[in-house]
Amino acid sequence: MHVNRRDLLVGGGAAALAAFVPASSGLAAKPAMNGVLKLSSQLGVIPGKSLEEKLAKMEQWGFDGVELPADIVGKEKMYEDAIRKTKLKFSAVCFGSMNGDLVSEDASKRGPAAEKLKQVLTSAGELGTTGVIYVPAFNGQTKLTNQEIRQILVDTLPAIGEHAVKVHSRILLEPLNRKEAFFLRQVADAAAIARDCQSPGICVMGDFYHMAIEETSDLGAFISAGPMLHHVHLASRTRVLPGQDDRQFVEGFLGLKWIGYQDYCSFECGVKGNRDEEIPKSMAFLREQWAQAEL
Repeated sequence: MHVNRRDLLVGGGAAALAAFVPASSGLAAKPAMNGVLKLSSQLGVIPGKSLEEKLAKMEQWGFDGVELPADIVGKEKMYEDAIRKTKLKFSAVCFGSMNGDLVSEDASKRGPAAEKLKQVLTSAGELGTTGVIYVPAFNGQTKLTNQEIRQILVDTLPAIGEHAVKVHSRILLEPLNRKEAFFLRQVADAAAIARDCQSPGICVMGDFYHMAIEETSDLGAFISAGPMLHHVHLASRTRVLPGQDDRQFVEGFLGLKWIGYQDYCSFECGVKGNRDEEIPKSMAFLREQWAQAEL
């Protein structure tokens, strides 16, 4: 039987998806529909002259979590002391790619990169985050092919994942769009790598901005990750706040509900206009979109 993927995964076709998901796939054939919307943001999006001022605004606006930058090693106490004054939690650590060193054509760079990633995972675990966001390589950071990069990851990540589990953290593989990376561009690709690693310490995330470019369906992308999805980045089609252009989130939110998503959705975007006014408006927009996400 021929099935048009786009027609199947959008609109009223969502309920029919279960009939086409093999039991052996490990995907959510039966929707959980018990997901939660916990809003977070990177600190750079939030206005304020100090960490404390930013966190106070986030608490006032009703955020649930805050996404930390890459340089957390040695700053754990600073962040712990600041957040203790609020009801916020740390969502994730946006780490990056380490210049692509873990998958560099220069094999001598890979070992130090793995150790650096382990250090950040240790700090992320101490701070109670859901994990460390990792991009294997941006465009121009490695001369290796897709197949070579994938093999290195499958060979290297399980040991790092074992360390992540010991320190109560996880790696979150982030797919990017083709303008930023030639390798790892869809959530399903990240999920396939994570499955091949066979480690609970290797998981995935999705970013609505990149997904708008690379995915046929937001719903299908999130379902393809299922229980391995542990973080989501929020941005509109033009990479500003959700609600500031025509990008819709209902279909993606339906996917998050479908898999019973329990982690954070975090702003990683620019802002058009006054941040003190536009950020609360965007949060309200997202809550409305979440309410509309029903089968």
